[in-house]
Amino acid sequence: MVLNPKGGSGKSTVATNLASYYAQRGERVALADFDVQHCSLDWLAARPATSPPIHGFAVEDDDKLLIPHGPGYLIMDAPAGVHGKAMTRLVKKAHTLLIPVLPSPIDMRTTARFIEELLLVGKVERERTRIAVLANRVRENTLIYHALQRFLDSLGIPFLTHLRDTQNYIRAAECGIGLFEMAPAQVAHDLAQWQPLLDWLAGAQSLPREKE
Repeated sequence: MVLNPKGGSGKSTVATNLASYYAQRGERVALADFDVQHCSLDWLAARPATSPPIHGFAVEDDDKLLIPHGPGYLIMDAPAGVHGKAMTRLVKKAHTLLIPVLPSPIDMRTTARFIEELLLVGKVERERTRIAVLANRVRENTLIYHALQRFLDSLGIPFLTHLRDTQNYIRAAECGIGLFEMAPAQVAHDLAQWQPLLDWLAGAQSLPREKE
């Protein structure tokens, strides 16, 4: 599940590119869009028929989420503005939580409060649920980026990587594809930034799933 209570943090960008990555590897992939704006489903609607298939569906009521049977990956694009009991109910549906953070003071403060709520109010149990953060839309060698690095390092949960601010994500979104389906020479630097995240996710697959 990709989540952050603040809108515009890049949840859909992370979710769709993850779905693209697993699909192009030949895996069975489902993309659940919880957000009312349905950005992930809009991306999927633009996806070429010749691209590896991804099954997408909207989730209007998270109590009625039907997880597909069999092996594969379920990527969940969570809605913005979720707190309290709604957040607790939502995060229990995932065994891996990714929190993208933008390099801005407002986003950092919002994320700090959210993570505290996630661990205390949400009662996320780390032995059953893995949590990590990543920096999104980063311009390296800026003062705010270095402040973001220090902030993420202070949270006490893994800070996996940073994704740079590049037109490659916009081009991919327009075409309904992911970076992993673009010309390697065009996105080599971006793919290198994704590798720590993919390595961490590969280690998350051994975690037990909570029974519904």
